[in-house]
Formats: sequence, structure tokens, C-alpha cells
Amino acid sequence: MYAILDIETTGGKYNEEGITEIAIHKFDGHKVVDKFVSLVNPEKEIQPFVVNLTGINNKMLRTAPKFHEVAKRIVEITKDTVLVAHNAQFDYRILRTEFRRLGYDFERKTLCTVDLSKKLIPDAESHSLGKLVRSLGIPVSDRHRANGDALATLKLFKLLLAKDSDKSIIKTIVREESLGELSQRQLDIVESMPTDVGVYYMHNKDGEIIFLGKSTNIKKRVNRHFLKSGEFERQIQKETKKVTYEKTGNELIALLKENEELIKNKPKYNITARVVKSSNKKQLIQLNGYDVLKNNLIILDKGREIGERSAILIKNGVFSGLGFYNLNYQINNMSILESIITPMNNSALTTKIIESYLKEKKVIEIIEMKNNQ
Repeated sequence: MYAILDIETTGGKYNEEGITEIAIHKFDGHKVVDKFVSLVNPEKEIQPFVVNLTGINNKMLRTAPKFHEVAKRIVEITKDTVLVAHNAQFDYRILRTEFRRLGYDFERKTLCTVDLSKKLIPDAESHSLGKLVRSLGIPVSDRHRANGDALATLKLFKLLLAKDSDKSIIKTIVREESLGELSQRQLDIVESMPTDVGVYYMHNKDGEIIFLGKSTNIKKRVNRHFLKSGEFERQIQKETKKVTYEKTGNELIALLKENEELIKNKPKYNITARVVKSSNKKQLIQLNGYDVLKNNLIILDKGREIGERSAILIKNGVFSGLGFYNLNYQINNMSILESIITPMNNSALTTKIIESYLKEKKVIEIIEMKNNQ
């Protein structure tokens, strides 16, 4: 039994979206045996671009039922079914988030018609729902409304079932119980992660770091690790018992910390850690407009919290380390600066990271300080 699903949302920040409309068609493989379609009051404003896309506005939703009022119906109609959606990961995440707010752990297997169509119709010009169904001659109305898109997905799914003559693809794409879904432990891990930029560390049962990475949104990246379906990712998911993190305030600090800690920790699932090596050879940093040999450079940028700055020290043209300081604390001479800096390895890669970053992105300030200061 399948539950063909489509959800429209308010838009907005990741995991803060609200549902504005939902459509579910319970499908037994031959015909629809039940359906549920409803507007939903998200109790928050809809993003203007979403209003333009869907035609659903705040006024329309004032008298609509709130999610907790339709939650029981959703549980009932999807019980013992596989959720089918175009980009199922999105719809399933939204549903689980809403149920989690109610204190209910909503779990279903999922099937994505994007994945199916890529395997069964690989030559399609596009696998987006609108373009794909049009190219297949499937009639569709009310695009970007939940029921219109759910019906288009249902018709597409019927066609895909017919194309899968030996049923082997459906067997392999239907996700296992933990695949495409997060266990309660993994959900708790993701929930504890910040949406800030920084470095995260995945630990096994012995506390060893088995994988580390950097991200501009730690929560989103860790969530993605738990949802990926490859053999490599599945092994990481299986072994990860805890995830810790360190905020860095900005991406350049995150890149440098990631590089440094790959060298020191050599996590077994970070392939790059096997080839990254430190070097005692001086790797001079070249920055246009700065005499890196005559002057020490301090690269200042955002800190981990309000009232804090990060500082990267380039001493005699060589990357020396980084640290954080309070804005009330004056770093007006080298001895004070070096007291807050954590020394780090100098390598060709760290030099490249700094040079590349400064060419592409802005920092708050670069201060030149004479070598004898």
C-alpha cells in the first residue's frame, strides 16, 4: 500500500518551515482507496515568493485547521504504507518535523519518484515534476498546489510501476527501515546541532573520531550524513554514536581547523586525511597589496558570538595560527596577539586555503603590524 504525498510550505529557514497545504492519496497499486486534502494553518507568515508560486496566502489560512488538528488523520491514512513523493526526502522531513513538535515520532518507509524516474526514464530532459510529466504526456492541473502535484505524482508513479516490469528497481529503491529515515538517536543528535558555521566530529562507541568536516550549517550537514544512501555513508551512520562540534564564527577559521585536525586525528572515513601532511618548510603567503615579509598580518573576522572576533596570524609571511578575542581586549602588540593564538601547522594547503579564501570572500579587516612591534 502506498501513500502518494505532496506538501506545500511557508518557505523560510531550514527546519523552520510550516505546512500550508497537504494532499495524500492512499493507493493500493491499482486504484486510490482513500484520500485526504486540506489547507493547514502554519501559525506563521508565508514567504512572499511562496505566495506568488502557490497562490496560497495568509488570509486563506486563517480559518484552516492547525497541524495538530489534522495529525491524527495523517497518521491513520499513512499507517502501514510507503510514502511516495517527488523529492520524498523533503516532504518526509517536513512531516517528521511537525510531528516531532507534537512529541510524536512519525516513521514511515519512503519512495522517491525522482530516484525512480532517473533509473526508469534516464533519457528524460528533466526529472523535475512539471517538465517530466509534460514530456510524458501526463495531464496536470493546479501545479504547485498540494492536490495538483500529488495527482501528477500518482499518475507518474503508475507509469513507473508499469515500466518496472521485473520489479527489481522498486525492490532496491524502497528504502530499508533506517534508510531515508532517522532513528530516534540520530534525530536527537541532529536536534542538538547548531545551524552555525563550524567543524563537527562523528565519534564511534569508543569516542574515537571516525569522520570530521566543516560546514556553514552544521545541523544541515549532519542531517545529510544520516540521510545519504551509499555504502560508505551507511557505514558512517552505523558506527556513529555521538557527534560533537565547535563553532568557528566564519568559514575561513572552519577551513583551517578542519585541515589542522585532519592531520592530527586522521579519521578513518576522511579519505583526504591520508594524503594531507604538515610541513616544516616555510610556505610564504602571497597577498596583493601587502608586504608579508616586512609586516606581520592579522586577519580579523567574525567570532563565535556577539562581541568576539577571530584572528589569524601571518608572521613573517607564514601562517602561524589562529584564535579568538573579545572586542574589549586590545590586540595592539605581537606579544598580546601571540598569547591568544593557537599555533598550527604550516603547509602548502593552509597557504592555499588562506590565499584562495581572501581572493573570493571578504573579511572584516586585515591589519599590518611591523615585525618589531
